[in-house]
Amino acid sequence: MIYLIGIGINKENITLGALESAKKCDELYLESYTSIGLGREELEKIFNKKIKKVNREFVENYDVSKAKDKNIGFFVYGDIFSATTHISLLLDCKKNKIDIKLINGISILTLIGNTGLNLYNFGKIISVSFHDADLIKPLKNNGNLHTLFLLDLDPENNKFVSINESVGRLLKQGMKNKLCVGIEKLGFKDERIVVKNAEELLKIKFDKFPQCLIVPGKLHFVEEEVLNSWNSQ
Repeated sequence: MIYLIGIGINKENITLGALESAKKCDELYLESYTSIGLGREELEKIFNKKIKKVNREFVENYDVSKAKDKNIGFFVYGDIFSATTHISLLLDCKKNKIDIKLINGISILTLIGNTGLNLYNFGKIISVSFHDADLIKPLKNNGNLHTLFLLDLDPENNKFVSINESVGRLLKQGMKNKLCVGIEKLGFKDERIVVKNAEELLKIKFDKFPQCLIVPGKLHFVEEEVLNSWNSQ
């Protein structure tokens, strides 16, 4: 059986389901390329098992038939399906009639509620890649809804798209000096949430990762009150 296990961002996010599933696994792998979270050594202490860190190529080309006679576990930061790459494992298991157990975890898509913005008021999520793609059109398509920008990262090569770079691209592409929410290390103990107009946000140094950015749409008065509270901290 394949166990696809979401482990959230920090150790407080690890569920009973994740702990119980890991106990049953003969081999455990840590997918280390779609986000940042607990290190392999710390995870080995928590789960009391050896864990092998693997890259994208290993996961996407994994031969699921190896799980016919033993239990194989894949740890995923956040939730197992926040990144589309893990869908291939599910499909391969279904095609090859291999049992798969899905253990969901806490992800950026739930943690973003910590900002005080209502999850129901978010529009389509936009990925900001390392390449200079159009960000304005999808932002406009969200209309009065909030827009979450997920900033690309390559932890293996220590490369990250930053909040500053993303805001700079948006302004260059024609976005007005709108209210923005810059977020670094959401879900970690040292998370930081900064609410400023775009041009002001550019002046602030964001150097801890992962990062994400929100351009709010129409604000409910309660959302507005919470956003204002971040500036008083």
